[in-house]
Amino acid sequence: MQTRPITSEDLSNSVIAVPPMARDKDLKFDRSENAKIIRHIEAGNVSTLLYGGNANFYHIALSEFEDILTQLAELAGENSLVVPSVGPSYGTMMEQAAIVKQTDYPTVMVLPHQGITTSDGIVTGLRKFAEKAEKPIVLYIKYGDFITVEGAKQLVDDGIVSWIKYAIVQDDPAVDPYLSELVDVVDPSIIVSGIGEQPVIEHLVDFGITGFTAGCVCIRPELSDQLLKAVQANDLDRAREIQAIFKPLEDLRNGINPIRVLHEAVRLAGIAETGPPLPLLSGITDTEEAQVKEAALNLLNL
Repeated sequence: MQTRPITSEDLSNSVIAVPPMARDKDLKFDRSENAKIIRHIEAGNVSTLLYGGNANFYHIALSEFEDILTQLAELAGENSLVVPSVGPSYGTMMEQAAIVKQTDYPTVMVLPHQGITTSDGIVTGLRKFAEKAEKPIVLYIKYGDFITVEGAKQLVDDGIVSWIKYAIVQDDPAVDPYLSELVDVVDPSIIVSGIGEQPVIEHLVDFGITGFTAGCVCIRPELSDQLLKAVQANDLDRAREIQAIFKPLEDLRNGINPIRVLHEAVRLAGIAETGPPLPLLSGITDTEEAQVKEAALNLLNL
């Protein structure tokens, strides 16, 4: 695992995969199956792995946190960047900060808490976490009321933001007042599109941000890598062709649940046994499983 600080070149050189986490029947971290997922992703020219919502870090136990961080670092290839997550609650992230401080991870993502928060409170909390962990953070902007643009700018100006994962869903990704304002006050080279393959053209071409995170990349990493390279080369016709290949599985993720569908899709595609979902999430229905299996295998084999 690479341990140096993450640069804007890192963000643009590789798609940022957001894998599920495989667990055994007892809900424990399954080392061998997680290794299969990592090897499959790395074999497709994808060298950055972000363990966040798809890995259900929202509900991870503090008692297993340090062990999972240790194992992920050991499993990743020497040229891969790995970013784990903390939070989403303030108390949890502050307890995790002491553990993160002792690791070689160059940054960690703070999961966005939706509910009992204010933008000013988020700014204060993330600043306190970064100070205690002595590491910069990945700021994950998923909800419009999570943090204001000015709040995000404050954290960047404080020097505690490694990069920003921007994932506010808009009906038309080309019309995004929040992102328009954000790129005016924050260097776009540290902002990454965080909603998968579908809005990549608008985000990278229209707004000039850098790279993208994705879940379906875990099924076809080399194809997702081709999408990134096509957009960077301004070969937008080819980029749209690739987006169309990912769309059926992405539509199921959007229609059912992004985390639950990807967790099962990796298993149904034969990449790894992901095991049961960690509560408080559950699996998908038999009807949904048949749809996800068809879409996952089509994506894998097309």
